[in-house]
Amino acid sequence: MMLRNFGPGLLVAAAFVGPGTIVTASRAGAGYGTALLWAVVFSAVATAVLQEMAARIGLVTRKGLSEAIRESFSKPVLRFLSLGLVAVAITLGNAAYETGNLLGASLGLEILSGVSPRFWAVAIAVAAVALLLSGAYRMIQRVLIGLVVLMSFVFLVTAILVEPSLAELGRGLVPSVPDGSVLTIVALIGTTVVPYNLFLHASTVQEKWPADMKTDEALEQSRLDTALAVGLGGLVTVAILVNATAFDDASSLSAIASQLEPVLGDWAGAFFGLGLFAAGLTSSITAPLAAGYAMSGVLGWERDLKSPGFRAVVAFVVLTGLVLALIGGSPTEAIVIAQAANGLLLPLIAIFLIVVVNDRALMGEFRNRPLQNLLGVLVVLVVTGLGLYQLLGVFGAV
Repeated sequence: MMLRNFGPGLLVAAAFVGPGTIVTASRAGAGYGTALLWAVVFSAVATAVLQEMAARIGLVTRKGLSEAIRESFSKPVLRFLSLGLVAVAITLGNAAYETGNLLGASLGLEILSGVSPRFWAVAIAVAAVALLLSGAYRMIQRVLIGLVVLMSFVFLVTAILVEPSLAELGRGLVPSVPDGSVLTIVALIGTTVVPYNLFLHASTVQEKWPADMKTDEALEQSRLDTALAVGLGGLVTVAILVNATAFDDASSLSAIASQLEPVLGDWAGAFFGLGLFAAGLTSSITAPLAAGYAMSGVLGWERDLKSPGFRAVVAFVVLTGLVLALIGGSPTEAIVIAQAANGLLLPLIAIFLIVVVNDRALMGEFRNRPLQNLLGVLVVLVVTGLGLYQLLGVFGAV
């Protein structure tokens, strides 16, 4: 079966195509048509570039990204600051992400069943914790791959039924920044180029391609896996944005679902609910999984799903996300703000990644080539520029 050839790349796609992607891409499509399609394409390319680096670090060093950062920053002060920033950013950031993931998955089930999303949020959190604490990595991977395929089918089918204009799609690939769109662009990048995915990828490639395999062969297979999976995730995001170009209102998930009725008729609610549930559940599993790998590396714990420290981090992220989800508030606003904050955090983590992947002592002949560095620096400059512009806007400077 072809799906067996996929590896950690699909975990990355499962992580970034979550409720945040659905909400942010829907708002982009409803508010700006196809004008921000270029931002989705840029985000997918940037994701592939950075994820390839993270996977290469994992396969060459046989360490997680946190461990590699610890070794690469030899001066105690720099090491302490870098790992401290990683710990705070990943653990607290993933807890915030988990809120949106649980809300999205529970709202999808509410659409399907009519049962309160609070009930479903608790049920999904319990299911995610149980699956993660089982320590069965391969079972988790199979569940996530199945959900990614289901989610991709739902959103790609609806995009085809919308019958988008090829001319409009082409114009959307030309970079432009419509008035008031900077926050949406930052959020689109933040929902796709996800910092915690770098830690997840560096660790999980070691499960798929063991140490006794030739490094060149493992890297070749990993690059193909990353390109195909991230490409699929980017295509799904494009499909969501294209769907939303026909919407008048993307202020809430229920509004998004109702506006699919002209395309899908009575099946609109079921289709959207199913896709939203799959997107939320996959991200509800990958966010705490990534936090566990990151914090285990920071604190020097064993990177094992069955270790007490790993399980404690997983439980913290899920339970914090659940508490925040039950408190209430607007799910869509919470999700968009989390994605925008992630876009602001990304440059810092990307800089750490580029430093490590250029470390001759760690990477040897597999360190970055000039073109890879150029692409990586370009990604950092673009997301840093957008982030600074957004911060200046907050303080009224632009």
